[in-house]
Amino acid sequence: MNILEIKNLTKKFGDFIAVDNMSLSVAEGEIFGFLGANGAGKSTTINMIAGLLRSNEGIINILGKNSAHHARFAKMNIGMVPQDLAIYENMTAYENVKFFAGLYGLRGAELKDCVEEALEFVGLQDKHKSFPKSFSGGMKRRLNIACAIAHRPKLIIMDEPTVGIDPQSRNYILASVKKLNVMGCTIIYTSHYMEEVEEICTKIAIIDHGKIIAEGTQEQLKSIITNTKDVWIEVKSTENVNFEPIKEINGVEAVSLEGNFIKINSDTGVNNLNKIIEHFIASQIEIRSLEEKAPNLETVFLTLTGRTLRDQ
Repeated sequence: MNILEIKNLTKKFGDFIAVDNMSLSVAEGEIFGFLGANGAGKSTTINMIAGLLRSNEGIINILGKNSAHHARFAKMNIGMVPQDLAIYENMTAYENVKFFAGLYGLRGAELKDCVEEALEFVGLQDKHKSFPKSFSGGMKRRLNIACAIAHRPKLIIMDEPTVGIDPQSRNYILASVKKLNVMGCTIIYTSHYMEEVEEICTKIAIIDHGKIIAEGTQEQLKSIITNTKDVWIEVKSTENVNFEPIKEINGVEAVSLEGNFIKINSDTGVNNLNKIIEHFIASQIEIRSLEEKAPNLETVFLTLTGRTLRDQ
């Protein structure tokens, strides 16, 4: 089942096309990463999904229902964690979560239970009477998440939830994302930290100039630009190295020498590392180090867009 379906979505600001005829689907249970440099169109897309911005054209379906015709249903099933903190400094942590949960119609005992559950989930139950102005950046981010999940949405949108926080708080939030997913939430996640997307996302869409230019799992995206990997082997001496037997190993496409490093280019679909090592041992060539390098997500993004994720 698809939690989210977008069909031919377009958004214009005057003559500028921010989102250009975009279509995609997010299946139930996915952690779906949106990758795009600033101005690529991902925030505009997210705001339209969340109902904060109207599209010029296209359809957004939430749990199979058109969000334009079932706006309340869509909003009840979406939790939004914005990049800019959406909390009130003059209200306690408890009052903040209660206020936002109340906007979704929660009342009485159910409201109380949901607020307490959300604060406990983000580890702020002991700070429920404290004001956010006394919180660290990481604690404010966690409170921001609590406000978004208290009404128990099916789809949670997280737009840069770890911006400007310390590594410990970042790890806490990433662990929380995984836990929410295990609990049954589908998550759309954006970040300028490529390592976060690589760690938690099950599927990724790369957005550039308002269009999705690539979509799939990490391995599928990496296969777009290459289906080979490089094995770098540092040896004590290259005196007895013979390239021909190495080239005959299944999957090996090329062998070259760079100083004391032997670079072996090999098919990623062939597991031949043991055979390569066995050759060196049999030839009595001492290996000092070995490293297998495959293209990472940063390489894919740079290749497809011509810029880094942090480009302004």
